[in-house]
Amino acid sequence: MRNKYLVIYQEMVQQIEQGKFKANQFLPSENELTDQYETSRETIRKALNLLAQNGYIQKIRGKGSMVIDRSKFDFPVSGLVSFKELADKMGERPETTVHDCQLIKPDRYLKEQLKLRGKNQVWEVIRSREFSGQRIILDKDYLVDNYVPHMSEEIAKESIYAYLEDELGLVISFAKKEIVVEEPTKEDRNLLDLEGFHNIVVIKNYVYLDDASLFQYTESRHRPDKFRFVDFARRNH
Repeated sequence: MRNKYLVIYQEMVQQIEQGKFKANQFLPSENELTDQYETSRETIRKALNLLAQNGYIQKIRGKGSMVIDRSKFDFPVSGLVSFKELADKMGERPETTVHDCQLIKPDRYLKEQLKLRGKNQVWEVIRSREFSGQRIILDKDYLVDNYVPHMSEEIAKESIYAYLEDELGLVISFAKKEIVVEEPTKEDRNLLDLEGFHNIVVIKNYVYLDDASLFQYTESRHRPDKFRFVDFARRNH
């Protein structure tokens, strides 16, 4: 006889995959499931824990178990594309909100990331990206004023890269990337829809011009359930 919690888990997976329980909908409470399956609360908890471990639900304190939208966007790890180019390729119509666009004096952290030695100022551009009514990416861009003397909310709302290349004539050559998982900051929680999520995936980009000048540092902060980070690798023979 198979463990009852596994039977309940598989039945609930089937119901989620068949659409009986839809994305962002809450499952019945533990008490309701205990009555429905005529079993102990401990058995129901084991089944729910397995659903959470396998990415079907997110447990939200005080509210219950929410079904996760398992459709994900492919986000290329290698390659250097702007968000607008990526969104066009995905066929999505995301909404961009510019929260901040100003020239700032860089703090020690930014000076280290951009390897700044002099008295350069830096353009700080903070934007959230909304898909299907949910803000799931926070982009924080920092551009050295030597290379980017002007920036505006209008440019930031459309495409910074189009402006840099087409208007300023900069030749963007390559980037070094670092991917880390962090706890969300207060800013992440304010600007993204993170209810119930306790981690955030951060892609740090160090972007260089064709003369190897480091001119941009970016943190692209993603809600973890919405993206699949992909790459293509070929073995050299």
